[in-house]
Amino acid sequence: MSFSGGCQCGAVRFTAERLGAASICHCRMCQKATGNFFGPYVDAFELVWTNGPPAHFQSSEAVKRGFCARCGTPLTFESKGNVGVMIGALDDPEAAPPVTQLLFPEKLSYVDHLGELPAWTNLKTGLGAAETFAGVVSRQQPDEA
Repeated sequence: MSFSGGCQCGAVRFTAERLGAASICHCRMCQKATGNFFGPYVDAFELVWTNGPPAHFQSSEAVKRGFCARCGTPLTFESKGNVGVMIGALDDPEAAPPVTQLLFPEKLSYVDHLGELPAWTNLKTGLGAAETFAGVVSRQQPDEA
């Protein structure tokens, strides 16, 4: 079974024959690279770029990060010959549930409590997010899973 994924605009696509361990990293570099609370990655084996290679940024002497130069989607974490792809870049992100986390002092204090937040409701209509945004037409490349 192979796994596929790519960026938002479809300019960069990939397949991997096998996925390894999935993790989330709380270091500040991963927070900045993803623009998020942490970096969610899964090891990708026999990775093939099927549509356009990613652009890269050398974020440290040990890590190179791949991204789509057209739409900016973060795609990879590459270090010491290993490649991890962003879990959210997979066409089926449910295929890569994290099994561990890399803990650093930069871990944000509120991350462990995100699941306790109430569901958002549109104050004008009383509708939830799915109903409120149901008519929005996505310009993202559709998942191909």
